[in-house]
Amino acid sequence: MESKPRLNIEGSLKLFEEGKKISPGGVMGIRRPYNFVPGEYPIYIEKGYGGHIVDVDGNDYIDMLCAYGPIILGYNEPEINQAVIEQMEKGFCFSLVQEVQNELQKKLIELIPSAEMVVLGKTGSDATGIAVRIARGYKDKPKILRCGYHGWHDWCVEVPGGVPKQVTELTIEFKYADLDDLEQKLIENKDEVAAIIITPVGHPLAKPVMAPPEGYLEGVRALADKYDVVLIFDEIRTGFRVAMGGAQERYGVTPDMSVFGKAMANGYPISACVGKEEIMKVMEEKVFISSTFFPNSLEMVAALKCIEILERDNILEDIWTRGSEFLEKLTNIVEKSGVPATVSGIPPMPYITFDKADDKYKERRTCFYTETIRRNLFIQPYHHGYICYRHTDEDLNNALKAIEEALEVAKEKYPVE
Repeated sequence: MESKPRLNIEGSLKLFEEGKKISPGGVMGIRRPYNFVPGEYPIYIEKGYGGHIVDVDGNDYIDMLCAYGPIILGYNEPEINQAVIEQMEKGFCFSLVQEVQNELQKKLIELIPSAEMVVLGKTGSDATGIAVRIARGYKDKPKILRCGYHGWHDWCVEVPGGVPKQVTELTIEFKYADLDDLEQKLIENKDEVAAIIITPVGHPLAKPVMAPPEGYLEGVRALADKYDVVLIFDEIRTGFRVAMGGAQERYGVTPDMSVFGKAMANGYPISACVGKEEIMKVMEEKVFISSTFFPNSLEMVAALKCIEILERDNILEDIWTRGSEFLEKLTNIVEKSGVPATVSGIPPMPYITFDKADDKYKERRTCFYTETIRRNLFIQPYHHGYICYRHTDEDLNNALKAIEEALEVAKEKYPVE
């Protein structure tokens, strides 16, 4: 199998050079080229449609990153756009609330098992920050036990530059799928822990994405009860994609609080922190949370319309059905290739990671993702993918073909010694 020639991304690269002169790094965080394959991946996007994105150079890609998760239906959804336009004509930024806030909050309480009360934010980091502050206020304790990525705020940031040591010491990480490790951390920090926050579908960085092993989430729930701490599920990724009520609905374990975002409004910036009334009401007494833009209504209208479509058209059933078929075929392709790689994830969230079989695994991985992007498949080396409703059967079949060919090239260039 021959390597494909590099796509023309000169427009992206030119804009990136300009961007670096006017913004630190040119673009922010995980969107920088070093998190993809520098010189191969587009950096600036012109538009999206269905399950595709088009870059500023005119290259059209099957997008299986889906904006890191918000795109559950597809890009440029007419029904959602129209609902937002109609709300825009009424006005949407008053800082005072509009009636749609109550409508959305009631809908979330109807759908999410842990939701008795709701606080709306704009981003996933907003929601996890709100949840942690409420939990600390409710328990009047400082420490948080965490498992997963929970945003960029001081209490949970992965790279602690600019964060005081006194803050980072208050958050302690535990291992996914290891109840003994969690209990040991609870014992070591006895009477200091306010909350456990966990991504219910495991998401260790650049490692296989794990569905919860049987009994694991039940065990976490039991330990939270045993040591009298608040249990928070970070459902920013899994909410409205794993099930309408999130992973807590699918796996049958109800936390005390949970946070939702991403797929909630198909790309519009909104998030929610939900939880038991007793816990949430601490905001009325001693926990301060406020934002000029939290009550903006365009995102709320988009969320209500998105949820309506998800329910009306049985979107998640379709995604799970086609995602299961995709994951099965993907597993067969990888196994047949002989390339030391692992397929993981759940049907809506597939992932390929490259095993450390020898000292060439990084080059093998780079080669693979170089070949997939040259075949117009947009996936990310360090993050699981997503399947959205507008990915057609042809899109998914073409994605599998691109993966199969890319594995062949990687195997020929970097055989296992």
